[in-house]
Amino acid sequence: MTNVVAQRIDQDDLADRVVAAMRLHRSPSYPRTFEVWYAHLSGTIPALSAELQQVLDGGGFVGATVIDGLYNRYLATERLAQEANRTSSQILEEIAGLTRQINEAVDASELYHSEISALSEQGPASADRTMLRKWVETLVLSTRSEVARKATLESKLRDSAREISHLRDALETSRIEAQTDALTGLANRRHFEERLQACFEVATSDGIPLTLVIADVDYFKRFNDDHGHATGDQVLRLVAHTMTEHMVDRAVITRFGGEEFAIILPDTNLNDGKLYAESVRQALLKRELIKRSTNEKLGRITISSGVAAYKLGDTPTSLIERADQALLAAKRTGRNRTVTQDALTR
Repeated sequence: MTNVVAQRIDQDDLADRVVAAMRLHRSPSYPRTFEVWYAHLSGTIPALSAELQQVLDGGGFVGATVIDGLYNRYLATERLAQEANRTSSQILEEIAGLTRQINEAVDASELYHSEISALSEQGPASADRTMLRKWVETLVLSTRSEVARKATLESKLRDSAREISHLRDALETSRIEAQTDALTGLANRRHFEERLQACFEVATSDGIPLTLVIADVDYFKRFNDDHGHATGDQVLRLVAHTMTEHMVDRAVITRFGGEEFAIILPDTNLNDGKLYAESVRQALLKRELIKRSTNEKLGRITISSGVAAYKLGDTPTSLIERADQALLAAKRTGRNRTVTQDALTR
């Protein structure tokens, strides 16, 4: 009992520290914020703590963008992975049960056939009606029993097949959700890293072009501060929708983190990558953001983009860094523009 009380006190103390940290660092007051800070202060997810500590060391403000990024990268994906593991275990258990049923059916079938063989060998003379009747009755009872066993097995097999189908669908849903950003419906950072690595292997082995675009919503913090996080979410969904509308063949569009988006363009050179980024930027300029709750017109959304293409000797990290440097150049030179890696050497 003493240990339980002590544990409750520790948890209450940790909860108080979480609330205090949220206030100190001006984090938004919603459930996922509490979960992120709780994970950090309890030390249960070291990678999350390390990333959050970098933000704290850089200034101390932990806003919605940081919280959402940490939550999606660590907490949401962890839960989905656990759910996928549980579903996989259920499928394995169902298959094991199915195997047992089949083995039992095989054993019963072998027993039935041995009984029939024995009856055939011991068949009475046709003149002995009493023995013939008993022989037939035994044969009929054995056959009925076998038919009943098969009917039971068929029913169990159908039930197991349906259950496995449901579990397989659930597993596929968990797999897709684990690769998807909940807010925008785009691929998430985890899926981006997997796909970029796969595209890199093809570019390296086959010499096929590969281009990466990193785009950032201009003045996103202003939208959040002036109009609230719900409007900020609306901005991100609008950008995601516009990118998807203009998606080219085999492109992988991802929410890279916060208000940043990354687009992998396989079999695409630098110039075509810039044209794609420009088409998205121009499309956004034609759309006016309207606040849903009040129908207030909030103006146009603009993005800045950096474009980099694969070079011999590149790594996924070096390509990301070069695209990010081009993005920073776009920001420094006035925003609402697209800059390629070529501009970095001028």
